[in-house]
Amino acid sequence: MKAKILKISGLLFLAMFLLNNVKAQEEQDLVQKCSVAAGADATYLKDFVVKLDAAGTDNRPPMYRQSLALRKNVTYRFSICNMEESEGEAVLRVYDQANMILSTWYPDSGKEFDKINFKCMKSGVYMVVISFKEGKKGEAIGILSYVSN
Repeated sequence: MKAKILKISGLLFLAMFLLNNVKAQEEQDLVQKCSVAAGADATYLKDFVVKLDAAGTDNRPPMYRQSLALRKNVTYRFSICNMEESEGEAVLRVYDQANMILSTWYPDSGKEFDKINFKCMKSGVYMVVISFKEGKKGEAIGILSYVSN
């Protein structure tokens, strides 16, 4: 009986391990695709794998935050790609302290971008914030690239 339980436990562990590897490979494939979509003039620097739950009632939508040290006189490109199974559309914003400097979506004008360039005019710490429109549940990949001039 113990041997049967051990076999079943081993099989369950193996199945979970294989499923995790498949999911990790899918994420890496999407990181690669999103990085390529940033353009031939962009060099990959960093990715942001984001998975957020939906906002609860009367709650602010969940957000992914990552601080970055960016250098003056360097042009960066921020790209955002939704995963196929994502319910929500991802929005990437960049802040300098408390001020938003750029976004992939501007609701007032309706303008939306899958990639945006940022010419850094001041070395310092910047905050990347990724959320999903209307507080929906979602999964996305953000990419930070260096743009050659």
